[in-house]
Amino acid sequence: MILTYKLKHERKFEHELSLAQKVADYGVQHKSISSKDVKHIGLKSAISNQILRKYSRNKKVLKAKSVNLTIPNQSIQIIKGKIYIPCLDLHLDIFFDKTFKKINQVELNQTYAFISVTYKEPKTYKPKVLIGVDRNTTKHTLVASCLETGKVLKLGKECHHVHDKYKEIRRQLGKKGKLKKLKSIKQRERNIIKNINHQITTALVNHARQMKGGLVLEDLKQIRQTAISRRENRYSLNSWSYFQQQLMLEYKSKKYGVPIFYVAPQYTSQRCSSCGHIESANRNRNLFQCKKCGKVEDSGVNAGFNIAFLHKNRILQFCKESDLQKGNTDTPKKAILKKSRNFRTPSF
Repeated sequence: MILTYKLKHERKFEHELSLAQKVADYGVQHKSISSKDVKHIGLKSAISNQILRKYSRNKKVLKAKSVNLTIPNQSIQIIKGKIYIPCLDLHLDIFFDKTFKKINQVELNQTYAFISVTYKEPKTYKPKVLIGVDRNTTKHTLVASCLETGKVLKLGKECHHVHDKYKEIRRQLGKKGKLKKLKSIKQRERNIIKNINHQITTALVNHARQMKGGLVLEDLKQIRQTAISRRENRYSLNSWSYFQQQLMLEYKSKKYGVPIFYVAPQYTSQRCSSCGHIESANRNRNLFQCKKCGKVEDSGVNAGFNIAFLHKNRILQFCKESDLQKGNTDTPKKAILKKSRNFRTPSF
């Protein structure tokens, strides 16, 4: 498993970066992969080799932009618990887990060092409890509900506020015609949301580790194409970073051996986790109110219990009784009912 860590350094590499730009330009123009050809430029051969390999071999690159200093594993040493790069006389602190197998490379720009590290993957443990994770566009973006203990964890409420704030800022800039500023504001919003997603996914994985639990998520492939939403909710749907959260959860879970499972998302928000009644009227914005048994609960919490229930009972997906009568092309013909008429399961 390879992870990349970002570290701010306090060195000025303007001269080295300008030489790296010249090496990259030479590589794009002459398609050379030998550091001997760029020896006259004056950049260290270990760094020149990496730049030439990146830009000379890529036929699609017509012009080198934002060239960084790339130092390979052979030119990196570990001395007294610190990373030492002899060709640049640079020391970097190891602030991350020191149980890594090796450091693959270090990439430097004017401000940051990006350290690529290889770790040995731990074995995935057998979960004692199941934690259903409901992902939302508004309110809390991650709601984790433990089926066995009833414990609930809500994360990411600030994401919706950030999107609303920057949506209004971009609207004002668009009126004034400040397109350059508008682009930079959009990137700033992405960076803030990415940072929040890192924090909440780390908190969720640590929560699962403490409980020895497995994470159960909905399979949201093509959700933007299939979801039916009101006009006022389209922006929330299009700015939803569910896939970024999913990727973060996957690699962080892999690092600690936390198992992840996926289930079908049909009716998880419309089904009552207590009595199993499915009705679209049960859902009222962020509140779930069952029309049959009268249960009232946060909609994300209710959906989380349903998501965990699906995996625990090995149910393919929830469905209404009317769907069972009509039949459904998404399920095998030999589908059978198990435990409740509201479920569809494959024959094993």
